[in-house]
Amino acid sequence: MTQILESTLFGLLDPIYGPGAPAQTARYQTALEAFARRYGPGPVHLFRAPGRVNLIGEHTDYNHGFVLPAALDKDILLLARPRPGHRVRLSNIEPLFEDAEFELGESIPPAPRGHWSNYLRGAAQMVAAQAATPPPGLDILVAGTAPAGVPRGAGLSSSSALVVAMAVALAHLAGWQPERASLAHRCADAEWYVGTRGGIMDHFAALLSRRDHALFLDCRADAQGSYHTRHIPFPATHRLVVVDSGLHHDNVRGEYNRRVAACRAGVGLLRRSLPDITHLRDVQNIPWADLAGQLPEVATPADLARQGIDLGEIPGLDAQEPLRVAACCRHVWTENARVLQTLDALAANDIAQAGRLLHEAHASARDDYAISTPELDFLVSTAETVDGVAGARLTGAGWGGCVVVLVAQEAVGTLQTQLAAAYAAHTGRTPAIFLCQAGPGAGPVASLSV
Repeated sequence: MTQILESTLFGLLDPIYGPGAPAQTARYQTALEAFARRYGPGPVHLFRAPGRVNLIGEHTDYNHGFVLPAALDKDILLLARPRPGHRVRLSNIEPLFEDAEFELGESIPPAPRGHWSNYLRGAAQMVAAQAATPPPGLDILVAGTAPAGVPRGAGLSSSSALVVAMAVALAHLAGWQPERASLAHRCADAEWYVGTRGGIMDHFAALLSRRDHALFLDCRADAQGSYHTRHIPFPATHRLVVVDSGLHHDNVRGEYNRRVAACRAGVGLLRRSLPDITHLRDVQNIPWADLAGQLPEVATPADLARQGIDLGEIPGLDAQEPLRVAACCRHVWTENARVLQTLDALAANDIAQAGRLLHEAHASARDDYAISTPELDFLVSTAETVDGVAGARLTGAGWGGCVVVLVAQEAVGTLQTQLAAAYAAHTGRTPAIFLCQAGPGAGPVASLSV
């Protein structure tokens, strides 16, 4: 089996991973063998969903703003085999994650909070409710381990990749073929199942990306419910380098939701003078100076409720929690402008300007949205001292995870060496550093027999 599958797999994976196909072939082979040990010999369907790096546009998606992510060649693999009935049995190649089971249906009870299976349950519940033909029961093995997988908690969207992989697998096996942008939006809604009130960027990047391109996404649907996207080629002279700080944000759902609440508070307060707005996107063309005076530096949900401002359902939000309303809204307003300016800079091949915008984005995320850490700040400031680096910033939700660096091709090796040494001396940790190879979106890979 091994020799035949290695040859077969390389042919299947080369169009997806390019130069990375040999390493991925070994990874797929390991996953197939693990599946056979867990569930026995027979047919198996292979699916993948990539993580993503966000070049610029942080925490703008759930405010109906603009983002510029790219899918990575680091992905989540999901191996599945239909089984009788509607029972789903889950296993993970990483021993940290315990096995789980649930019944498919339009209402699937969650596992305890924080359990990894909730991401798959949310996706399964969505597909069961939407597909005309109920999806089959499945035996599933998930393989997402580094170095070829998506690092967990690093801000590269491993959780959303897990949601998308499950949705793609179930939709494929149920014969449901929704338009990709529609499926991305449904996956974003499905991830609310775990309790985080996030946006749509990660799911669009996972499903609509193209090799060697970033994906511009306007996170506001038009009157027909469609989303505007555009594939933006990376400059041939530069690379994106992703640096993992080694600090993972496993327990920051409450912090994330407080930022969502602060933005909703800003919208509620601005409605007094602008009654038709629904999201911060609606005030993007109004000068910030005209908005700032209407927003308090700090307000609590209790304060806002007394003023008749409804923040909606936000899990875990304390009524007395201070929300940094003005600063959070300022970040979103300025970040949306930076995304559009970055598009212009890339179109003009003005790499210096693109780098300056990344630098400004990090400062805004650090100071206004307060999602950086000393370690991330150190990585950004150190990277920007290396000749050939245009700019750097944190990427992902924050509170740990990764930074992304825009660097000239010829300076990549110097950046890796200097940054690794400086970070190890400063923190005692060795950062994981890898080149970003923008990859294609999620989908089925193959159907094989093990």
